Amino acid sequence: MADSDWGDWLPRAVADADPDTVALWYLGCNGFAIKGSEGTVLWIDPYVGTGDPPRTVRMVPVPFDPADVDVADAVLATHEHTDHVHGPSQAPILANTDADFVAPDDSLAVAREEERWTEEWDVDEEAFLEVTEGDELRVGEFAVHVVETHDSDATHPVGYVIEHETGTVFHAGDSKPSESFPGLAQEFDVDLGILAFGSVGAVPDKETGEPVRTKWYSDENEIAKAANDLGLDRLVPTHWDMWKGLTADPTALHEHVRSFEHPNRLEVVEIGDRIEL
Repeated sequence: MADSDWGDWLPRAVADADPDTVALWYLGCNGFAIKGSEGTVLWIDPYVGTGDPPRTVRMVPVPFDPADVDVADAVLATHEHTDHVHGPSQAPILANTDADFVAPDDSLAVAREEERWTEEWDVDEEAFLEVTEGDELRVGEFAVHVVETHDSDATHPVGYVIEHETGTVFHAGDSKPSESFPGLAQEFDVDLGILAFGSVGAVPDKETGEPVRTKWYSDENEIAKAANDLGLDRLVPTHWDMWKGLTADPTALHEHVRSFEHPNRLEVVEIGDRIEL
């Protein structure tokens, strides 16, 4: 993990904020900090690692040091990949706060068995909260629903529908269009949907180092379908900024979504940006 050259302004911005509704800060990759009007703070998939160069090379700044995060009620993980479950990025947040680590079984296996968070950091076993599709939990002012997604590259991915009295956010992790999305649109009125988007590129093979055609995220047409199936009011594309060879232009999505009923608005954010629900 590289040191952040942004200082502590981003964790301080989250801690000091007093939103009227719900504020979200984009952390790059697929990470968000979410703060409600009563002060509850969720961190979803925060990742400050640099990848595994030369195979995966981080293309955006490291925006904060997790040791500077002292306000958190829960850290949510969508699936087990390293840019979503990463001890150096997330365990210090748990150690500094009373936050739970909310994650499906395979993500918790990384934390418990592969990275041994309870041995390497001041993290208690009680901080681990296993969830699966259909679960609902209350974290402060937020109702968090664990829902089915579709990410064939992950072993057990989930998404989170986060309800607040002022609106609803859906974080789909790295999901591509899912058979579950039309049903979610019927069950929830999602105001803001967070969906991963990227290009197809050549990424070095883990063993041989030879470039391999790689597609990890939805392309333009897939993300447009997912947004429409979900009935989104606002679409926030993510992950397009992160990995060398897989970056993409999110402004191109205007041409792909404008003929569909949903989303009503495409909202492009850059790392460090704050948006309001």
